[in-house]
Amino acid sequence: MSIRPVKHLSQAVPTLEGAGVRLRRAFGFGDTDDFDPFLLLDDFRNERPEDYLRGFPWHPHRGIETITYVLSGTVEHGDSLGNRGALGAGDVQWMTAGSGIIHQEMPKGDPAGHMHGFQLWANLPSSLKMTAPRYQDVHAADVPEVTDDDGTRVRVVCGSFWGVTGPVDGIAAEPSYLDVWVPPGTRKSLPVETSRHAFAYVFAGSGTFANASAPRAVRTDVVAGAPPAPAGDAANRTLVVFDRGDEVTVRAGEDGIRFLLVSGKPLQEPVAWSGPIVMNTDEQLRQAYAELRAGTFLK
Repeated sequence: MSIRPVKHLSQAVPTLEGAGVRLRRAFGFGDTDDFDPFLLLDDFRNERPEDYLRGFPWHPHRGIETITYVLSGTVEHGDSLGNRGALGAGDVQWMTAGSGIIHQEMPKGDPAGHMHGFQLWANLPSSLKMTAPRYQDVHAADVPEVTDDDGTRVRVVCGSFWGVTGPVDGIAAEPSYLDVWVPPGTRKSLPVETSRHAFAYVFAGSGTFANASAPRAVRTDVVAGAPPAPAGDAANRTLVVFDRGDEVTVRAGEDGIRFLLVSGKPLQEPVAWSGPIVMNTDEQLRQAYAELRAGTFLK
């Protein structure tokens, strides 16, 4: 087995989205080569309702899939296909925008006013950019969780891990999406297929992600004046991007560590991206926005 080296670390950046939702962006709207087939990861975590209640009113998507994972509070949603519903704590929604959909997402806090969730964007290959839109809504009780002998717990949202397969399927990038908890002081190695791009996003506790067996420097990104982190050390809201290898190794800190571990097969296709629409060429982007203006966007 070969440990994946840590390619770089960065802190999620405060961002204003939708109608005025304050969130943290781990990556997105930049060079996505390290993340292909993924485009964006947002951490919407707030304790003040005024920071999220304005939500994400009606907006279009084309050419991507959006994955919403809620940890606390609820997200009410509706779309141009007539779907309506609400995601609660532990629920997952995988939306394939395909040829085009218009929807809204309105966060609602829990009884204490807390809201926490993630949204990940996955790119669609050119052959599926104009596929029919669809949803996969998964209740928390249907997301399997497996516990190892050392107390490590993994919720398997998508993909297969430790003999357990997640409920979301039929996704173009064949991703693996795991919610991992490693107990305090525990060192854990987690398998990741070598050919995939992989990243971890820490959202509770802290730990150290092992580098390659031979010591080497790690580039650490400093965002918004945050002090540089020691190589491999990751705390709350830290994004860890891995190089090639077939396992990720982490040693949890004194409070344990909880993180998303996401990997997917690179599409290696050109990306033309403007706002909520991601295509392969600028001409396709222009056509999509022309159809929005003409009222012919929805197929």
